[in-house]
Amino acid sequence: MNVHALAKPAVLTQPIYEPGKPIEYLARELGLGVETILKLASNENPFGPSPKAVVAAKAALDRGELYPDSGCHGLRQKLATHWGLQPDQFVVGNGSNEIIELVGHAFLGSGDEVVMGAPAFVVYKLVTLLFGAQVVEVPLRDWRHDLSAIAAAVTSRTRLVYVCSPNNPTGTANTETELLEFARRLPAHVIFVFDEAYAEYVRNPPDLRPLIGEGRNVICLRTFSKIYGLASLRIGYGYASPEICGLLNRVRQPFNVNAIGQAAALAALDDHAFTEQCAKENHAGLQQLECGFRRLGLEIVPSVANFMLVRVGNGAEAFDKLQREGIIVRPVASYGLPEWIRVTVGSHPQNDRLLAAMGKILA
Repeated sequence: MNVHALAKPAVLTQPIYEPGKPIEYLARELGLGVETILKLASNENPFGPSPKAVVAAKAALDRGELYPDSGCHGLRQKLATHWGLQPDQFVVGNGSNEIIELVGHAFLGSGDEVVMGAPAFVVYKLVTLLFGAQVVEVPLRDWRHDLSAIAAAVTSRTRLVYVCSPNNPTGTANTETELLEFARRLPAHVIFVFDEAYAEYVRNPPDLRPLIGEGRNVICLRTFSKIYGLASLRIGYGYASPEICGLLNRVRQPFNVNAIGQAAALAALDDHAFTEQCAKENHAGLQQLECGFRRLGLEIVPSVANFMLVRVGNGAEAFDKLQREGIIVRPVASYGLPEWIRVTVGSHPQNDRLLAAMGKILA
């Protein structure tokens, strides 16, 4: 019997996430050395992982025979101190992606609605569909989340509202005042999921902890994948009320976060010099890319994250031509932006190489 006939019908129509192209794949295709490939596709930290995290991760390997702390007690205690909250106000996941899925496990079912911006991080849509709920997309306005329109799209069937700020793939952000006013307008049956994966790159990022103190249904998501440079270890977290985190921990698998990732994350939280330098270099890189792309006559979306949207006319063609120059970027046709590419902010020399390649393919 055809195995597809045995699967749940929704699985057969479930969209598949398209990750950035791995360096090794392109190196093999072009017959180039891996070290010559520049990957600016997945918003990774060009300066590598936190040095303190690397030391801690290596030490954790010496106890690799033991299961990890299933409750991430040490990390949750450290996060509680870091944020001025309590340990039971945190849930730790295999990347913040897993927490998006845990939210679906806990709160979504057939017939429910989830409101989100368009375009926004595609995993919101994937998880919504996975649990049989309906996606309600609200177009961005001036490349930012149109919070008034999102609020207007909420109905009695809405269970979740997602806002990502800075938003992926646009790199744009909403202000703290806008977000607080928006959240306070939401009805009590809606949970506001605020994804701040790129917040560490923002000067004076929004602080939504007052909403948690007011007893509102909000959960904020963070990750160690971006500014801390720990994407390969897959570790992220959410902070919310003890009640919301308690529900998410009920549906979380035991040992979902490995011990190496936990040790690295604990150490990374203390590596302030590293993250401050990364944020400083990223700000300079954004200015470098913005000036460079404008000199090339290309339209960009001004960004406050560690990536930037660039309008190139034909995103797929530019993606292919840049690959032939040994540079991987991200085409974003899947986000409804076929004329654009998304590029990660690299180091100063990496940005120079990208701009030179862009000038070459445009010529």
